[in-house]
Amino acid sequence: MQLEDYFDFLGPDDIRIKGHRHGIETILYDYIHGGQSPEEIAENYPTITLEQIYATITYYMRNRAAIDKYLSDWIEHGERMRAEQAANPSPGILRLRKLNAERMAQTTAAETKTS
Repeated sequence: MQLEDYFDFLGPDDIRIKGHRHGIETILYDYIHGGQSPEEIAENYPTITLEQIYATITYYMRNRAAIDKYLSDWIEHGERMRAEQAANPSPGILRLRKLNAERMAQTTAAETKTS
């Protein structure tokens, strides 16, 4: 079995663990940025085998420059999407924020009455 056989290459910015919806970034972020061992990662994702986790880490080690860029682009994309969502919240988020503000106001009013 070739190392690449552990993955589905859906695009230059989308490499998935074969048979899963998880991309390699899921495993590698926990490993690199989270400092988790392969065994700890396996506990977090019970449908991914330890063999697949080690294959992902090995693939990263063999293609470090390209995968560092892949991860950097993934992190950057996530930051852009969160900023866009914060700037343009959906109607559902706006409604939840309003309900939360009303609840907080009621709690504050109730606390003021009991003081």
